[in-house]
Amino acid sequence: MESKEFGWKSKYIDEELKIRKYGTGGKAIIMFPTECGNYYDMENFGIIKVAKEYLEKEKIQLYAVDSYDCQSWLNQDIKPKERAVRYDNYVRYVINEMVPFIREEAGLSEDEKLMSMGISLGGYHACNFLFRFPDIFDMVISFSGKMHLEQYIGEYLDETVYFNSPMHYLKNLTDEWYLEKYRESQIIICVGHGQWEDEMIEDAIELQMLLRKKNVRSWLDFWGYDVDHNWRWWCNEWEYFLDQLFPLEQD
Repeated sequence: MESKEFGWKSKYIDEELKIRKYGTGGKAIIMFPTECGNYYDMENFGIIKVAKEYLEKEKIQLYAVDSYDCQSWLNQDIKPKERAVRYDNYVRYVINEMVPFIREEAGLSEDEKLMSMGISLGGYHACNFLFRFPDIFDMVISFSGKMHLEQYIGEYLDETVYFNSPMHYLKNLTDEWYLEKYRESQIIICVGHGQWEDEMIEDAIELQMLLRKKNVRSWLDFWGYDVDHNWRWWCNEWEYFLDQLFPLEQD
C-alpha cells in the first residue's frame, strides 16, 4: 500500500500543515481528524488499515490532513471573531492550495469531484466543505459530527461565523444552484447511541431535517446503544460504508 507525505508553508495560515496520501487510484477522499487531531491519527487509530483492500484495488485514495482546530475554533486565547477569521483562512488553504494539489496528485479529470470524510469535529469540517463547495465535493461522510459552533464560541455570530456554520446558512439557503448540487450528492450522517453521543444525535437529526426541508436527501444512520464516541466504533462504521459505497468485486 503506497503512501506519501507532503507539506508546505501556506500563504493563508502561518504554519506548515501535513498531508499523507494512501493509495494510487480511485475516488479521492479528504479525511478530517477529531478535535485538534493530526494527519497521522487516521493511520494510528486503524482507519487506514480498514481501507487496505479498497486502496490496493484502487477503489479509493485517501488524503489524511491536519486539523486547525486548536488555532481557530478551540483557541481560548483569542476572541471568537479572530477564531472565525483563522478558520476561514484554513478553508481558503484547503480550497485554494490543498484541493488543486490533490487533484493533480490524484490525476483527476476536470469533472471528477472529491469526497470529504470526518470524525467528531472533523465531521463538521467534512460537511461544511461539501455544503460550501458542492462544485468540488459530491460525497460526504460525517461520523459523530459536532455541528454546532456555539459550544466553542458561545452566541457570537458575524458573517464569517455564519458562512461557516451549516446549521445557520442551510436554514436560509434558497439558491437552486447549491440545492441542485446537494441533491446530486451522497450525504451520509452516522452516529451511535452510546456514551458521549447524545449531542451528536441531536445535531444529526437537526441537520437531516434542515436538508429535508430543502428537498435534499441524506442518509442518516443510527448505530446501537453500545456504539460509543470512540475510534473502535468509527473504524467499524467506516468499514461498513466503504462496502456500501465502493463494493469490491467478488473473486
